[in-house]
Amino acid sequence: MPNYRVSMDIGGTFTDIVAYDQETGTYSATKASTTPGNLSGGVITGLESIVDDLSDIEFIVHGTTQGLNAFLERRGVRVLLLATAGLEDVYHIARGPRLELYNAQYRKPEPLLERSDVIGIGGRFDGKGREIRPLDEVAVRQAARRALAEGYGAVAVAYLFSYKNASHEDRTREILLEELGEDFTVSLSHEAAKEWREYERTSSAVIEAYTGPVVRNYLLDLEQKIAERGVEAPLHIMQSSGGVLTAKSARKRPLQTLLSGPVGGAIGDAELASVSSRPNLIGVDMGGTSFDVSLVVNGKPDVSTEAELEGLPMLMSVVNIHTVGAGGGSVAWLEAGGLRVGPRSAGATPGPACYGRGGTEPTVTDANLVLGRVDPDWFAGGQVSLDRKASLDALTTVGSQLGLDPMHMAEGICDVANSQMAQAIRTITISRGIEPRDFSLVAFGGAGPMHAVFLAKELGIPETIVPRFPGAFSAWGMLQTDIRKDLSEPYFFLDEDLDVANMASTLGGMESEGKGSLASEGVSEENRSSSASVDVRYHSQEFTLNVPLASSDEPNEPGFLDTLKQRFATMYHERYGHSNIEAPIEIVTLRTHAVGDLGHLEAPAFPKATSQEFAHEIRPVVFEQVEHAAIVVRRDALGAGHTFEGPAVIVEETATTVVPPEYTVSVDQLGSLIIRSHDSEGN
Repeated sequence: MPNYRVSMDIGGTFTDIVAYDQETGTYSATKASTTPGNLSGGVITGLESIVDDLSDIEFIVHGTTQGLNAFLERRGVRVLLLATAGLEDVYHIARGPRLELYNAQYRKPEPLLERSDVIGIGGRFDGKGREIRPLDEVAVRQAARRALAEGYGAVAVAYLFSYKNASHEDRTREILLEELGEDFTVSLSHEAAKEWREYERTSSAVIEAYTGPVVRNYLLDLEQKIAERGVEAPLHIMQSSGGVLTAKSARKRPLQTLLSGPVGGAIGDAELASVSSRPNLIGVDMGGTSFDVSLVVNGKPDVSTEAELEGLPMLMSVVNIHTVGAGGGSVAWLEAGGLRVGPRSAGATPGPACYGRGGTEPTVTDANLVLGRVDPDWFAGGQVSLDRKASLDALTTVGSQLGLDPMHMAEGICDVANSQMAQAIRTITISRGIEPRDFSLVAFGGAGPMHAVFLAKELGIPETIVPRFPGAFSAWGMLQTDIRKDLSEPYFFLDEDLDVANMASTLGGMESEGKGSLASEGVSEENRSSSASVDVRYHSQEFTLNVPLASSDEPNEPGFLDTLKQRFATMYHERYGHSNIEAPIEIVTLRTHAVGDLGHLEAPAFPKATSQEFAHEIRPVVFEQVEHAAIVVRRDALGAGHTFEGPAVIVEETATTVVPPEYTVSVDQLGSLIIRSHDSEGN
């Protein structure tokens, strides 16, 4: 019988695979080089290296960056936008930037389509969803013929007030598919984002249309290739919200997968918070191309109801992740006589100079190799042998222009990269009133544990945690999640006008719809659950906070409105430092997320150390331009209870952990490395 649960996470340089053997209760992890021209190739290679017979896979989940990369690299399809006649300019007018009002150099984000790609379609609803003018079906057919004649790859449809009445958008799709064929991509704004705010809803539909065909084609290709190799389990895809869907559902709603790649790490953080009794964690994921920061607050991932990519908004549930272009493959270069690192990356091909694949520019990985912080003979578990001379040559080409020898140049590259990453952490914490020193730092990704302690030192964070399989931690996190469906319903009421019975009834209907939708994902009825929340703001304010409810029926309880106002005031004070319990509030949107339980995977017991001795070597490693005799140890030589002093380099198949002098390393009962400075131990 099939007994493996497998997850796959494609990065810019490596593809990470984690397999859980349900019979033995053990995890295994591996890396395979990412194959940019054919991403499924790297996935298949990794799968076959970790599972002998792919037909033994019972459950398989994948985090994909296909949509995100298509967006960032502007290689999506050409999109035709159908808008309500008279409102064709909504998408290009956009919305004024409230945080950039006094920035004289501000430039609007670059839209995904030209003004000439927008067609006005007759037909109109009022704000309550009542039809004022019927849909101009002739104009829709003419638009379809233009899409066909001019080679558009998708059509986005965003009509005014479609979140109140979707009949015109639904009929428009019927006509478009009649003219263009059933397989043509049509994105409707009320399906992409059933919420108020015309521009944001339109933007969501356009992004889904722009990236949708790329995601669908990739998923179809991957499904076919794993099926050819004997995998009968349906492929699941990580969502931006932190849940998963079957690939079949993801192809229908590709927008939900846009940020699925980095989200696995945030879910892994939440699981780590639960099992380690550390409710507040900052997760940092440094791979070959990017550096992602996420938060777990009070044991739960930090989730928002909207996101923004390069200034373009999307209305959807998404784990808050802040990303900068800083990774092991980030290229060091000069600008105006100063050293810059990233955001351009050497990627997997040609990769850093030390990979020996033709790269000649210095990268962060090259700098760490020259400093002795990487084992050249056992990088990525021995899959890659590194060329130190190539790194020295690459560092010299740039360092000579600054009058720096390779060693000074290497530390300079690491310092600049660390500064950029520390600022990314400040953006998601300090700028929101969150004190990093109240959190533990969790480091993962192939390069995250190499830089994490330096980041913790700069930010005053007392403790750094390196979980097991750090290089594949995002993939591990994907195995800890559940099926998830998110529903929203615009619901505009001032508190004094609120009909609590109607609110409860509406939430109850959303709950039934959400749980019912889990049937198509193969979730049995006993494994379905749901939770409810409501977007609330003070009267006349623009932005909201999402306030959780105890249940969909809570509005029927006595004193509900007072309870809601108090709950909102508490959250508002936590976020902004003040609140007003007497001020009137507005309810804006009702939300339900339905969850299908996929079963909890217990962490296997980690073997205890039988003594404080362990096999290791002593090698020279440079810290602050001083060469130190450092412990170099393979992580599988360590057991729970081992403790030792830095400097140290801990190597394993998926990552390398660097511990500077004046730090202590201990291994906890879960097998995590706990790294604390001597100063923090004394506090």
